[in-house]
Amino acid sequence: MNLGVYLTRSARHWPDADALVCRSRTWSYRLLEERAGRLASALLARGLRPGDAVASLAWNRGELVEIEFALYKAGLMRVPVNARLGRREVGHILRDAPVRVLVFDTAHREDALAALTSAGTGCLPVELGDDEIGAAPTPTATATATTADLAAPDDATPEATGVLPYERLVAEGSGDAVRVDTAQDDPCVLNFTSGSTGALKAAVQTFGNRLANMRKQLMSDDSRPRPGSRYLACGPITHATGMVLLAQVFGGATTHVLPAWSPEAFLDTVERERITATFLVPAMLNGVLTHPGVADRDLSSLDSVRIGGAPVSPARLRAAVELFGPVVAQGYGLGETTSVVAGIPSADLARAITEDPELLQSCGRAAYDSEIRVVDEAGRDLPPREIGEIIVRGPDCVREYWRAPELSAGAFRDGWVHTGDLAWMREDGYLFLVDRMKDMIISGGFNIYCTEVETVLYEHPAVQEVCVVGVPDERWGEAVHAVVVTRAGRTVTAEELTEFCARHLDRFKKPRSVAFVPELPHNRNGKLDRRAVREPYWAGADRRVN
Repeated sequence: MNLGVYLTRSARHWPDADALVCRSRTWSYRLLEERAGRLASALLARGLRPGDAVASLAWNRGELVEIEFALYKAGLMRVPVNARLGRREVGHILRDAPVRVLVFDTAHREDALAALTSAGTGCLPVELGDDEIGAAPTPTATATATTADLAAPDDATPEATGVLPYERLVAEGSGDAVRVDTAQDDPCVLNFTSGSTGALKAAVQTFGNRLANMRKQLMSDDSRPRPGSRYLACGPITHATGMVLLAQVFGGATTHVLPAWSPEAFLDTVERERITATFLVPAMLNGVLTHPGVADRDLSSLDSVRIGGAPVSPARLRAAVELFGPVVAQGYGLGETTSVVAGIPSADLARAITEDPELLQSCGRAAYDSEIRVVDEAGRDLPPREIGEIIVRGPDCVREYWRAPELSAGAFRDGWVHTGDLAWMREDGYLFLVDRMKDMIISGGFNIYCTEVETVLYEHPAVQEVCVVGVPDERWGEAVHAVVVTRAGRTVTAEELTEFCARHLDRFKKPRSVAFVPELPHNRNGKLDRRAVREPYWAGADRRVN
C-alpha cells in the first residue's frame, strides 16, 4: 500500500481543480502532485530510507500539505512538531524520533537551530522561504549541514549556516513517479502530545490507521468531501484540524489553510471563499459566537461545522446551531485513535434541541467500525448510565507509544485503547463524556466532575468561559473552585454564580469559591489548559490530592 497514490489519482481525475489555498497562493491538483513527488524523490536521493523520520516545525502554510503527501509517497515517517513548543521540547523530539530532516519556517529558525544543536543529531535543517511558490533561496544558505555547523549554546542565537532552502530541495527531485510500498503496520505519523500529564509522548499512527481514518471521513454523511467542497482548516494542520487532509484530497475537495486563527479571519474566509465545511475546537467556537457583528455575517455556504477536541456545553451547542443553522455536528476522538471514534450528526443535534435536550450533553455514538465500551476498574462492562472508563477498539486505533513500553502497557491492553476518560452510556448507545479520570474532584468522599459544573455555569448569561478545578480544603480534602471570564458588558458576583449552580446541581457540587479573570490559559492546540489553572493552588504540595 501507499497513501500517496490517492493524490496521484485525484491529480489524474481533476488536474486543474484547486486542491489547496493558503493566503494568495493556490495549488491545483496537478501542481500539488508534481511538487509532492519531487520532494519525495529528493528526500530518497539524499539517502533517506522508508521508515526514516522527517519533522516539520512551522505555522500553518501550504507546504506542510506538500510535505505530508511527499512522505506518504516515499514511505517516510512524519513527525509534526507543535509550532508552540519550546526549544528543549523540540530537541527532545528530534532525539527521540530520531529525525533525519527538520523543515522549519523563518519564524522558528532560531528555535529550530538551537534545538538541533541540543539534540546533537545529524539532522538536515531545511528552511521554508517566503509565501511565494518557487521563491529564490537565501543567498547565504548552503546545500549541506552538519551538527558542527550549528554548535552554539542552548540559549544562544545560532547563525543560519548549513541550512538548505526548501525550494532548492524540491528542485533537486525528479519528475519520475515515486511510490514506495509500505505495510499497514509500518509507522506513518508520530503524534507527540503532552496529554494531561505534561510529559511528551507520541502515539504511533500507522499507515493502516491513517487509511482507516480516511475511509471513516469518506463515509460521513455530514461532511463527505467531494469536488466543489471547500474545507477550512482553522487550527494547526499538523494536528486534529489536518487529520482530514487525506480524505479531502481523495474526494477532490479544496482545502483552505488559515495561516493563523482569529474569529475575524475565520468569518472573513468563510464569507469570501464560500467555505462549505470546517472544524472548530470549543475555544474557537466561543470566540466566533461572541465576535462583534457575527450575526450580520453571511455563513450560509456552510453545510458542515464539526465541533471537537474538548467537551462543549449544551448552551454553546444551542448558540452554534442558532448561528450556523442545523449543520453543527460533534465528535469525540484522540491522538491514540487517529480520528473520531464517536459522533453525533447534525440531524441528531438539531433534534436534540427540540426533542431530546439530554442529547446535547452527548459526544455521540460509536462511529462506523469503531467499538466503544464503558468499563469498571476490572475491565467489566458497566450497565447503562453508570460511570466508568471509555475503552475503544478499531482499525484506526494505535497500538503503542513510541519507545515507551511502560506507558504503552498501561494504555493499550488486549487490543483496546484505555482512554483515561470517564463517561456513561445511554440505553441507545449515546456516550456522555464526564471528565478525565485525573481531573475528577473528590470532595468529602463524593466524586464531582469538573465538566458537570462547567456545563451549568455556561448556562448563566454572564459567563463567557469557565474552568472548574479542585483546590485544597482542610475540611473536605478538595473543594470546587470556578475560574470565570465574564462576557463583555456583563457583571455577576461569586455569590450569584454559586447560588445559580445550587439551583441546578446537588448542593455539594456547587463551587465553594469563584475567581474572575480577564482570560483563561489555553494549551498549544487551543484547548482549555485545566492543569495550568489548577497548578497554582497546589504549588508546594507533596501530592495533588488532599
